[in-house]
Amino acid sequence: MDLRIFTEPQQGASYDDQLAIARRAERLGFSAFFRSDHFLRMGDGDPLPGPTDAWTTLAGLARETSTIRLGTLVTSATFRHPGLLAVQVAQVDAMSGGRVELGLGAGWFEQEHLAYGVPFPAKRFGLLEEQLEIVTGLWGTPVGARFSYEGKHYRLADSPALPKPVQHPVPVIVGGGGPRRTPRLAARFAGEYNQSFPEKSAVVPQMNRVRAACEEAGRDPDELTYSVAFVACVGKDEAEFARRAAAIGREPAELRDHGLAGTPAEMVDGLGALAEQGITRVYLQCLDIRDLDHLDLIAEEAMASL
Repeated sequence: MDLRIFTEPQQGASYDDQLAIARRAERLGFSAFFRSDHFLRMGDGDPLPGPTDAWTTLAGLARETSTIRLGTLVTSATFRHPGLLAVQVAQVDAMSGGRVELGLGAGWFEQEHLAYGVPFPAKRFGLLEEQLEIVTGLWGTPVGARFSYEGKHYRLADSPALPKPVQHPVPVIVGGGGPRRTPRLAARFAGEYNQSFPEKSAVVPQMNRVRAACEEAGRDPDELTYSVAFVACVGKDEAEFARRAAAIGREPAELRDHGLAGTPAEMVDGLGALAEQGITRVYLQCLDIRDLDHLDLIAEEAMASL
């Protein structure tokens, strides 16, 4: 099982906070550090220090880490023009020596768009599909050739399709729980299909929809990595677990039902159940970004048991 650390910096984290947890995750042997791409805190609480831009942050981390993979879960298609996004991701991939992955989604949080003056169209799935076509098309265009695109939302004319990322291709992650269109996008464009915070009983049915979409598209379903993201909250005993649950404003029973939570042994059991369902990668959402001891416990007691 491939374990990755996933954070929500919009809830209150500086660049230095993110650097500290990324370096700790790298030292402990987690395979990747991922962050959300949001510009507004969700829920009550201290709004300081304010948001940090995902790709600016990952560019910095690319130069201050050496082995851990870096990415977004997920970048919103509403935030950046796909041509410029392709340039940004390719550059960060080069800065990291080929360690970047791009999770790309349609976006959903209208209030953050209103807060920062970003257009939020009612229908966004078409934006996402065209962005995936453009980003992968630009990266896949041979050096010396040109890329043009005429879509409903975007038009690119005679682009040199540069720069190229180090990786060929940059891994693209498509996620979501839609029953038809999302599986088809994953089958067309993704190297990984992710379900974020699903009901545990829904994991296999949705994964089967993606596998069916791959077969319909003439693609081997086993070419995809199938992943999930769940809140992680672990304590060495019940008292420590309860303290960590309270720190993130969650109830222990709810976390046990909907996350990977409790004792390290309970986390291992939860990961084992996911592995039996065909999941090979798990993003552990660590909501208390400054609790680095939490990562130590997961690595020493849970990850080591795997």
